[in-house]
Amino acid sequence: MKYNIFKAIVTSGLVILFTGCTKNILNTEPQTSISDIVAFSTPAKILAQVNNLYAILENPGFYGGRQILFNEQRGGEFGQNDPNSAVGSTIWGQNALSTDNLVNNVWTQAYSSINNANILLSHLATTTVVSADLVKQYSAEAKFVRAFSYFELVKTFAQPYAKDNGASPGLPLRLNAETTAGDNDLARSSVADVYKQIIQDLNDAESGLSEDLGSPALNSSRAHKASAIALKTRVYLVQGNYAQVVAEAQKIVPAAAPYQYSAGTLTHKLESNIVTVFGGSYTGPESVFTLPENNVTGPDVQSSLAASYLGAVVLPLNVQGIVSSPALSGPSSNDARKNLILLKNSQLVLGKFAKITVPFTDFIPIIRYAEVLLNYAESAAQTGDLTTGTALLSAVRNRSDPAYVFPSTETGTQDSLVSTILTERRIELLGEGFRTADLQRRLQVLPAKTGAAGSAPSVAPTDVNYIWPLPSNEISTNKLIQ
Repeated sequence: MKYNIFKAIVTSGLVILFTGCTKNILNTEPQTSISDIVAFSTPAKILAQVNNLYAILENPGFYGGRQILFNEQRGGEFGQNDPNSAVGSTIWGQNALSTDNLVNNVWTQAYSSINNANILLSHLATTTVVSADLVKQYSAEAKFVRAFSYFELVKTFAQPYAKDNGASPGLPLRLNAETTAGDNDLARSSVADVYKQIIQDLNDAESGLSEDLGSPALNSSRAHKASAIALKTRVYLVQGNYAQVVAEAQKIVPAAAPYQYSAGTLTHKLESNIVTVFGGSYTGPESVFTLPENNVTGPDVQSSLAASYLGAVVLPLNVQGIVSSPALSGPSSNDARKNLILLKNSQLVLGKFAKITVPFTDFIPIIRYAEVLLNYAESAAQTGDLTTGTALLSAVRNRSDPAYVFPSTETGTQDSLVSTILTERRIELLGEGFRTADLQRRLQVLPAKTGAAGSAPSVAPTDVNYIWPLPSNEISTNKLIQ
């Protein structure tokens, strides 16, 4: 599907951007179309465009379900029961094709998200409808969303940064609003240049975002200053820039326990019970950025985390994966995260997302404070600060198992501590879309897998299918892409 977004369509107060595969589709003007000048003519309409930034991230074909599932399907923690390609069996089998609709949809939805941000930024640059303070906030939100979308794309479709310090071909960097059917042709920038743009956007976002949006719901579902900082810890970690992870994390993580960040009425800290993160209000202090779901926005069954993990059990847990850890399966373990591992149809399944009937309304956690602590812990260990690394690691473990003490054999050296932290990431973040990126950023093999749907071979960093192929629809319409 070609990238170009030709028309802003307003439906129910939200700008929805369409793409098409042919000129006839691109030139079709729906009866609901209105001028983009009108769409940005009042404060309420501009706010609708801001809210729509998050609605597009929440598209089921992107981060509303599919992209998280794809990242888990490739990483080895899950088997595959359903051989149907519509639920990603080819992705699990490491056979993603350039012509695969699932591959094309991730690219299209991510670039739609980027173009929405670009359109909003272009109008905010000249608007007199809202105050300068709102222009600053809204522009920062647009850059946060653009950075997030580019980050997902570059991890998925380009070689890991660690392979050659970002010298490999990356993505077409589209930074201008596209409202016509032209401007298809754009060469790929390097991986390093894409990351440079992501960091620039997040720095700008941090500068412009509010510290506190005034309510737990808004602080959870829209970007605020801590959201941009937290995402930077993730980006720098994927780059292997551990010193910068530490520098960013220190802005929102105190030097000593209890680790708690406060700004205005906002507080970020670990929930006292891990189950509350997934079965509570979803907007508690651990939520740094979350995509809320409701009866209208809930994903379809093939994109739902709840349906895939627990309802239809498309993706049962791989008994040779992290579920075999003593913390999750040991008979003497008191770890509360064991309560999120269930038995269904004689298979171990993940119970983090428990609303298994239509509509699927589990909120989708994008950034949790627990992840920030683990990003910081790993980076502290990598830079030689074993004391801080161990303390942060212990904070995450002790939330779920207060009496647990890591043996010195697991924390006494840099290598052992890093290995222990990486294992803790697998336990804590299981099913949330981190596993493939954690393997790729360290240039590790994607493991071989078996399941009811068949088997999948291991994939080495040198193999062509270590990353996804560029989508066929982009190749067919962009003459300059490699």
